[in-house]
Amino acid sequence: MKKLTFLLSLFVACSSVTFAQNSDKAKALLDEVSKKVRSYDNIEIEFSYVLENTTENIKQETRGDVNLKDDKYRLNLMGTTRLFDGEKLYTIIPEDEEINISTYNPEDNTGITPSEMLTFYEDGYLYKWDIKQNVKGRKIQYVKLIPIDSNAEIKEILLGIDVQTKHIYNLIQTQDNGTKVTIKVNGFKTDQNLSENLFKFNEDKYQGYYINLLD
Repeated sequence: MKKLTFLLSLFVACSSVTFAQNSDKAKALLDEVSKKVRSYDNIEIEFSYVLENTTENIKQETRGDVNLKDDKYRLNLMGTTRLFDGEKLYTIIPEDEEINISTYNPEDNTGITPSEMLTFYEDGYLYKWDIKQNVKGRKIQYVKLIPIDSNAEIKEILLGIDVQTKHIYNLIQTQDNGTKVTIKVNGFKTDQNLSENLFKFNEDKYQGYYINLLD
């Protein structure tokens, strides 16, 4: 009995060491990704977006693009443009000819903003080394992110990272309600000659739109 107890204790200890090593390895890779992302002056991304919930028989597929520079961004997704100039957030909805304007408050934000989409994992998650896949000659290493907050709506996130470029290849987010969101990077450009006007709201371009000031 003592021998069995010793073996079980040894197994638990070895498992804990392995998990810690995998966690450190995962964090080290994510740190490399973060360092690479922050080295760019700006980033242009084209991506596909899939939301599905098999229980509710829901599946939505679309494409989008986003330009990032420091905290500023311009996101086009599902016919809507979201523009953040560093202070104000503009949500432009051409279908309704409506523009919502609000002041950004980090404390009120519960989701991942576009400006954080490549670095959101730096805080609030536990890391676990996951599978590696070969995708058309590219080696994609997955890291599983588990929210530290046990009340978070997100159950887990699988982050696929191109081992060679240290760029994010895709993100698979699973929520407690069974909804799964998959974002796959189809185009990734850096240090482009972007106009500063790209991140500025020009009211003259939206004559006749209803402007809704939210604060």
